[in-house]
Amino acid sequence: MPLIERTKESMRKEFVNRAIAHEKSKSALCREYGISRPTGDKWIKQYKQGESLADKSRAPHNPNTISPETEKLIVKKRLQYPAFGAVKIRKILENEGYSDLPCSKTINNIFHRNGLITKEASLAAKPYTRFEKAYPNEMWQADYKGNFAMKNGQRCHPLNIEDDHSRFNICCRACKTETFDEIKPIMIELFEEYGQPFSFLCDNGNPWGTAQSMGFTRFEIWLMELGILTIHGRIKHPQTQGKDERFNRSFTRECLKYNEFNDIESAQKIFDEYRNIYNNIRPHYALNLDVPAEHYKRSNKEYNPSIKKWEYPEKAEIRKVKETGFFSFANQGYFLSEAFANKEIAVCKSQKLDCIDLYFRQFHIGRINTDKRCYEFKKAYLIEGDPRHYYPSKV
Repeated sequence: MPLIERTKESMRKEFVNRAIAHEKSKSALCREYGISRPTGDKWIKQYKQGESLADKSRAPHNPNTISPETEKLIVKKRLQYPAFGAVKIRKILENEGYSDLPCSKTINNIFHRNGLITKEASLAAKPYTRFEKAYPNEMWQADYKGNFAMKNGQRCHPLNIEDDHSRFNICCRACKTETFDEIKPIMIELFEEYGQPFSFLCDNGNPWGTAQSMGFTRFEIWLMELGILTIHGRIKHPQTQGKDERFNRSFTRECLKYNEFNDIESAQKIFDEYRNIYNNIRPHYALNLDVPAEHYKRSNKEYNPSIKKWEYPEKAEIRKVKETGFFSFANQGYFLSEAFANKEIAVCKSQKLDCIDLYFRQFHIGRINTDKRCYEFKKAYLIEGDPRHYYPSKV
């Protein structure tokens, strides 16, 4: 019997007819046709139910077909936000009131078949380990994004400041320089609008830090006068400012990449538009796809431009720092920082033998070994409640 010339459907029909007619036992027929007993039973069942015995498609019986209108909507939104992934695009559409949307995987497939996913974007899709401060304004993170040339030949220095807890972008400013004179009025404007943070995390470059590891900057001292602790990230460890570094990456991929900048004014307009998208429209993975604005609230620590004179303990010896950055103690001159010029500091005997501790307002700013006439450390720590859990006065 030349079975090889028969179609699968005719062979299966022949098997079923012989089985129903009890020509042989079902087991014998299965062995003859080279099939398993369950397969034979399946063919008999299909035949009795009037179903075809031909091979069935492996596609789902009720596929979730995406309408052309829905696909056009998804493509349009992706073109509007070309750097946003499927999860964020779906969340944005949900927030805009659309329902019955396909799952993120299906949306990603739509991106693929419409040529909306680049190899670069695929490689950038990596999971992140996340952590944050407990409440808004506990820490702001600040950094200058690498400067770039505008069409007028000048350079733009984007200044970005993030709230560590909520990822809310406090500031996205197009600056001409990276100097204290330019950033101070910007910071005052931010303090007046959002209140003051408890601490301020930044790197060691201008205007925050200093190239000299044993110095202070005017920016640090001004923040200390406002009661704000400045924390510097470790040198060559940008991951310390992970939130701001992450914002800079998104800012580059989602804003700088798709725009041209004529001058500072046009750059600021584009930055403002992106900042609104980032804070109020763009879902954030670390916030369970909420937007940062839903998690941020203004600080209750108000900005006061009047710096009041600080009252030091009676046991402290008050010293005024000279224009050169030096102060005197026990007939010996010590260099502190030119940024402290004409400021008063307090000098106290340290709990550590042969040492004196230096204080500026509520900050412990240094310790000097008077025997060796050298600093054991020179850095700002809060006398109480320093978040770094390190208290030099107890060393």
